[in-house]
Amino acid sequence: MAPTVPSRPACQKHSSSLHRPSVNCRISHDIGICSHAQRDFICLCRCSLTAADCEALAQMLSGGSPLRVLNLSGTYMEDQGLIHLSSALENCRLLEIDLSSCSLTMASMPALSSALRSGFSELRKLNLSRNTVMDDGIELISQVLKKGCLNTLNMSSCELTGSCCSSLAAALQSETCCLTELDLSINDLGQSGAMQICEALKAPTCTREKLEMNRCELTEEVFGALGSILVSAMSKLVSLSVAVNDVGDAGVKHIWEALRHKHCKLQHLDLEMVSLTDACVEELCESVASCSTSSTLILKNNGMTDSSVPRLVKLMQDCPLTTELNLKYNDFSEDVFELMDKYCLLDKHISPASLGSPAYLSA
Repeated sequence: MAPTVPSRPACQKHSSSLHRPSVNCRISHDIGICSHAQRDFICLCRCSLTAADCEALAQMLSGGSPLRVLNLSGTYMEDQGLIHLSSALENCRLLEIDLSSCSLTMASMPALSSALRSGFSELRKLNLSRNTVMDDGIELISQVLKKGCLNTLNMSSCELTGSCCSSLAAALQSETCCLTELDLSINDLGQSGAMQICEALKAPTCTREKLEMNRCELTEEVFGALGSILVSAMSKLVSLSVAVNDVGDAGVKHIWEALRHKHCKLQHLDLEMVSLTDACVEELCESVASCSTSSTLILKNNGMTDSSVPRLVKLMQDCPLTTELNLKYNDFSEDVFELMDKYCLLDKHISPASLGSPAYLSA
């Protein structure tokens, strides 16, 4: 069984200035403190790490450090820094590392992949978002997934395309893959690539519980495939985020149909900015009302108007299991706020605040 990631204490805050000479001195000081203080968490986010800093971190991690969670988000360490760190990932106790916005490229992925495939790494959570990893880089990370160590992978905004999806899909279907959370948002996967991912999610061995594919150029056909996954008795998906994919009512209809199925286990659904209109609201409400697991529904930035509000209000009144319905930035008028007051829904998480300002005021 995978070790449990410890709870996180408050992050230490550092200046993000790249020009302040004391920054790296403070980083070195913190690394030194952590190496002696037996801490299990350190946050150096938004610091400017040099290759020397990363080498010091690697030495600390290799020296029997109890560190379990390392947050290096926004440190601009670049590839050489990660290559230094990778040398320590083979034999340290880290469970989670955040490398988002670190100015990484595919050049450092061979070292990272090799370290995580060593058989000795305990790493369970890897965040590589907002780096230029590209297709060749994710192919190397896919090899890590087949080793069965990672359970959470964030590859959002990594300049991926549909070309990388065949190797990623193969890894996801591997019997040894134990990934439960996958974020591929803000990558141009397109229909072909996304369909390969969907096929992998249908595999009997699939362990995915949370999937995020926001702004991935998904199509109505992809939404149809996602609907098929949700109604499978073998599916473990409880959280699905597919925001900012312009599929409209016709595409999301597949998701509404899935919610009514007895095998659907979905609890969290994010459909922000998918071009929903008033025409879908009746089916939306019927589907959510019939789903025994749905608790959170995000419908921000769509095209619903005042005419939909009474039905949505009734949905929240009749469905105690649905604890959050986020309708911010739809095309509502000020009359909606009065309606919320009339129905006294402040205890139901749908309130004037959750509806946002009228569209003409927020433009």
